[in-house]
Amino acid sequence: MEFPDLGKHCSEPTCKQLDFLPITCDACKQDFCKDHFSYAGHKCPLAFKKDVQVPVCPLCNVPIPVKRGEIPDVVVGEHMDRDCAFHPGRNQKKVFTHRCSKEGCRKKEMLQLACAQCHGNFCIQHRHPLDHNCQAGSSSASRGRPSASSAPEQKPSGISWLAQQLRRTVK
Repeated sequence: MEFPDLGKHCSEPTCKQLDFLPITCDACKQDFCKDHFSYAGHKCPLAFKKDVQVPVCPLCNVPIPVKRGEIPDVVVGEHMDRDCAFHPGRNQKKVFTHRCSKEGCRKKEMLQLACAQCHGNFCIQHRHPLDHNCQAGSSSASRGRPSASSAPEQKPSGISWLAQQLRRTVK
């Protein structure tokens, strides 16, 4: 042998292979071959000091502390059941949030139905100016007839627009 001091034997009792590039475990400070250098490969008794992993909650992305001897999956599951801020079953947003502005009406709607004249929010039943006694427009506007001084006429849409076009062509 030309280099008798080159290399070291693997510290794993079942291996003892001579390795010319041994790897030293950073936890137990022993030398191992490429097959046994991992903590699990040589069953390192001090791996808990170095191989520390903190599980993270998949819902709220908060790190969950795990004590020695506890199973991380169980601890994360308990966190999701009790302490998680973003529990999908617990924090449901209310769907019907837009309350009717008519006096005495307590109905709520999913969508906001604002009056074009008084800009109040109303339920389906009170959405028309006549139904909620709209006070914003003139007296003729509140009766449902547009006044001559009001804004220019908007182009109707859908079937009513088509009916108007047909009436014009027939005349």
